[in-house]
Amino acid sequence: MRVLPCGDAALLVELADLDEVLGISAALRAAPPPGVDEVVPAARTVLVRCAPGALDAVAAAVRATRPLAPGAAAVDQVEVPVTYDGADLEEAAALLGWDGPELVRRHTGTTWTVAFCGFAPGFGYLVADGGWPQVPRRSSPRTRVPPGSVALAAEFSGVYPRESPGGWQLVGRTDLPVLDLDRDPPALLRPGVRVRFVEAA
Repeated sequence: MRVLPCGDAALLVELADLDEVLGISAALRAAPPPGVDEVVPAARTVLVRCAPGALDAVAAAVRATRPLAPGAAAVDQVEVPVTYDGADLEEAAALLGWDGPELVRRHTGTTWTVAFCGFAPGFGYLVADGGWPQVPRRSSPRTRVPPGSVALAAEFSGVYPRESPGGWQLVGRTDLPVLDLDRDPPALLRPGVRVRFVEAA
């Protein structure tokens, strides 16, 4: 772990891998040290935004923080109903050495955790408990991916909150709004939230 100042009101915590990011960010959210205003995980770092004057004390507290094991903290859980008819379902399954039904069985049989957000507002990068095999992005990204598309890329799964370009493999779609600006909080899939995908009836 390397803790670096990021301006005068934040710290950037560099970690070895995504597992450490998940463990440290979960610990900081579960028991935030005094002076921590916000914890923002990314793929290999955690940004800790601090109250004025709290930078040194928070840095010491962060260095003393021990990561939590997956699922150790009480977090929100979300069930995402999915119609598995994505344009890339069979191709993605073949890339993994499976067929479409097997991909669906494994995708719905896994508990996922939102590791971090990015790319677009409300877009969460979900990682599977126990890991998920790498799935390459499409060689040619789409210029328009419909909102609600459920997709795979690398070791992540995700749900497109709104229409956008995208290069992930589309395996299904959901009618569940994962971003609603009239909701508090607007994003359904926030870092730390546990997610189960289920086949829509």
